[in-house]
Amino acid sequence: MRIVLDTNVLISGIFFTGQPYRILRAWQDGKIGLVVSSDIFFEYIRVVDLLAEQYPNINITLVLDLVMRDADVFMAKPLPVSVSEDPDDDKFIACALASCVIRS
Repeated sequence: MRIVLDTNVLISGIFFTGQPYRILRAWQDGKIGLVVSSDIFFEYIRVVDLLAEQYPNINITLVLDLVMRDADVFMAKPLPVSVSEDPDDDKFIACALASCVIRS
């Protein structure tokens, strides 16, 4: 199974236990695959950079290294119309469609 992770889920999995952590753990253990687009990866970088300044004692950039090394990267075209409450989240749906994680 492959998944597209919203940035909030990725960050929550780094800092907290619970479902987001279990998802990251399953990915780390090779039980699921992670799919990203360049737009998603750049959002991950932006948020991780902000958090790295706030939490200098936590090496959260390690997760970005893992994403860069292990995630499948897809070219996701923008959706013709917005489908998310937050249009910035459309990139996650577009990536899922491009990678066939979900089918249109």
